Amino acid sequence: MEPVTNQQIADVLFNIATLLEMQQGNPYRIEAYRNAARGMLALPVQVMDIIAQGTRLETPGLGDRLRRKITELATTGHMTFYDDLVEESLPEDARDLMRVPHVGPRTALRLSSQLDIHSVRALAEAAEQQRLRPYYGFGERSERRLATGAREVLKRPHDDPRDPNDPQNGNNDPHGDGGRAAA
Repeated sequence: MEPVTNQQIADVLFNIATLLEMQQGNPYRIEAYRNAARGMLALPVQVMDIIAQGTRLETPGLGDRLRRKITELATTGHMTFYDDLVEESLPEDARDLMRVPHVGPRTALRLSSQLDIHSVRALAEAAEQQRLRPYYGFGERSERRLATGAREVLKRPHDDPRDPNDPQNGNNDPHGDGGRAAA
């Protein structure tokens, strides 16, 4: 297993916040996940280095339960809570689409329900054929990024091709907005 980066940890935490928000969860809990994600991005060293040194992971507002979840993700590559949340919150096709960089929960649901895209291969083809552009939030840049990301996902071997919870799958969209904020 390759080391899990702070960026990957932050991506998972941002996705948890998005999923909890979609479920109309406790706003304070949602904000705690977002703050923890921002804290992971602000760390000057990798979480794995902190854990390897046996030092306590410290960022402002980080509680014991969230610290344990982050440690689980950093050391195993998975977070049970996130895996369960994704499994219960999203249909299989949306989970599959989340393997593509810049596709978070909201974008995955939008692609599958509104644009009738239900697989990574279908996303790659739609992006390459410029069929996403007519839809709000998908411009030339995001189309290129999604086409490239989908092709990368299709090229790499993976034991479970539908596992969006694996940080090694490159889910880099912390806000679940398909990168629209940066576009």
